Formats: sequence, C-alpha cells, structure tokens
Amino acid sequence: MEVILRQDIEKLGSRGQIVNVADGYARNYLLPRKLAVPATEANKKIVEQERLAALRREAREKAEAEELARMLAGVTVTLREKAGEHDQLFGSVTALHIAQALAQQNFRIDRRKIQLEHPIKQLGEYRVPIRLHREVTVEITVQVLKEE
Repeated sequence: MEVILRQDIEKLGSRGQIVNVADGYARNYLLPRKLAVPATEANKKIVEQERLAALRREAREKAEAEELARMLAGVTVTLREKAGEHDQLFGSVTALHIAQALAQQNFRIDRRKIQLEHPIKQLGEYRVPIRLHREVTVEITVQVLKEE
C-alpha cells in the first residue's frame, strides 16, 4: 500500500515522502496514529501545499535566527559566583544561568539552545556556542568572576 508520511519515521522515510509499505503496517500502525495518509491524488496535493508552507516557515525562521545571531555576535555575559581556593566555584554555571543573564540583557534565549558541554566550574572566560537554528550557531563570551 502506498502512503504519504506525515512525520519522519526512522528506517522508513521522511515527512512528505511517498513510501510503499505492507497493508497491515499501514492499516494497523501508520494510519491510526496519523503518521501517514493514503497516497491519493487529493492527499498528494495537500501534502505538497504543506511542504511548501513548511519551506516558507523554515526560511523565515532561519532569517530571524541569522538576525538574532548578528545581534548576539559581540555579546559578553558576566556572571559573579562564589569561589574558593584555586578559582574553583562552589557551585557551577549552567545553561540556565547563562539564559537568565541573557534575559537581563533583553535576549530571550531558551536554555536548551545553549550548547554547554559541561557546567562551568572554574573562574575565567569561556566561549559558549548558542544554536539558534539548525544551520545558525553563534558564540558568545561568558566571563565568570569571583563574587566580592
């Protein structure tokens, strides 16, 4: 049975793709869960319109992300934390701390977009990448200073 996929399905295909699957798989799994629709001419036209709308939306989101990246390019975030001997922090600086500091500078960035591999546990200056879009990443400078 030919179906049009409504979502990306691992080892089967991507959204909008027409695939040939077993009748039972389509009837019992894909169609009831709205993961696919039968490949009729009407459905093909609808999926094509949705694909074009998704492309326009993707282009708009990428342009917005690039604009935000230009504004974030020179931003430095300064965080003051309690530290002990050898510049070791008592706690750690996480993506949430960086997102809150950016919010104070009027940048609303979701903490999940901040690509911090490990929490910062030392005083110093760090380059932290922020992934604004699948294709747009910008680095900001994070300075962790000792709280006076």
